[in-house]
Amino acid sequence: MSEVVLKSQAAKATTGALNKLTTAQKDAALLRVADALVAAQERLLAANEEDIIRGRQQGTSESLLDRLKLTPERLEAIANGVREVVALPDPVGETLAAFTRPNGLSIEQRRVPIGVIGMIYEARPNVTVDAASLCLKTGNAVVLRGGSAALSSNRAIVAVMREALSGSDMPEDALQLIEDSDRKSVDEMLKLNGLLDVIIPRGGASLIRNVVQNATVPVIETGAGICHTFADESADYAMTEAIALNAKVQRPSVCNSMETLLVHEAFAKQHLAALAERFREANVTLRGCDSSRRLAPWIESASDEDYATEYNDYILNIKVVQNVDEALNHISRFGTQHSECIVTENAGNAERFLQEVDAAAVYHNASTRFTDGFEFGFGAEIGISTQKLHARGPMGLPALTTTKYRIVGSGQIRT
Repeated sequence: MSEVVLKSQAAKATTGALNKLTTAQKDAALLRVADALVAAQERLLAANEEDIIRGRQQGTSESLLDRLKLTPERLEAIANGVREVVALPDPVGETLAAFTRPNGLSIEQRRVPIGVIGMIYEARPNVTVDAASLCLKTGNAVVLRGGSAALSSNRAIVAVMREALSGSDMPEDALQLIEDSDRKSVDEMLKLNGLLDVIIPRGGASLIRNVVQNATVPVIETGAGICHTFADESADYAMTEAIALNAKVQRPSVCNSMETLLVHEAFAKQHLAALAERFREANVTLRGCDSSRRLAPWIESASDEDYATEYNDYILNIKVVQNVDEALNHISRFGTQHSECIVTENAGNAERFLQEVDAAAVYHNASTRFTDGFEFGFGAEIGISTQKLHARGPMGLPALTTTKYRIVGSGQIRT
């Protein structure tokens, strides 16, 4: 029997015990995990260094290595993320609706755990901890399958977490890591109906596409992030510069970073050259339309393929548009329904943008970098859903629950 099946069976076997845990018991287990991650810093950093060395030998880009790298500060932040999850209200057991029917039946709808969650993701070891802590807080078992680039880090992290759980009321087998780096292990997870209740992919477009197209297990799709910022005609230049630079440069390797800057033609005539120079100073390669290149000749030519690319790197597309309508049309064509922003002082245009853009998060005068579970006050996030069923946007604790109807009668029968 394969590692995938054995570990999924082990996770499934813990769901009964997980359902019986109180919030206090779950929180105590997670606090042990947070403390253990800090105490094991030297061990975890050594394992992470193995991944970094291997990545450099394989020619991994610096932006991806940044996503992979752990530091003492990042480990402390990861542990604090677990503590923040502990501090959040437990949604399990929450009553969403309660009513009595004319026949006397008392009906109550409550949140309950989903069961066993399969998580397939790429080269960010912090996702290992975020996903596990969110799943365990909501009484779900979790089967993790990270990318091969972070295998040493993930092995060490999960080993530390399981050791911490072994001294708590939470069964350590509720947390499983698939160590087989062959793609066949992913394909096997996608078909594990009856053992896995849902799969959540988190990573690049090809990973998500493979999961969505091939899974028979239900999927919560977390989407690629081709995010736009639109500088409208009335946009304040200083605000636009600050927001656009933050959205691209602060951490370009993440899904909520900006990939295309849309600029109203009137704003472009006054400010695009200066703004493009600021990006050049930040070592961002610019690709743009003919209008943008006339205003800033060092901008390279952009194609439709560029506008449809999630770079996750120091590369930015620029397109000059005539009005809000053209900006909306461009976003509709190339956006991935993740995060979109308008910078404007025109209240009418802002409302149109907020209303008409179809995305999980739509911003007025703020950076798209805020599309994040921590920034929304959810604690850690298991992903950012760009689909429309079950969950959308940053997925915190409530998104990892389903509901159960509890019906209490006094002998009623249906006639």
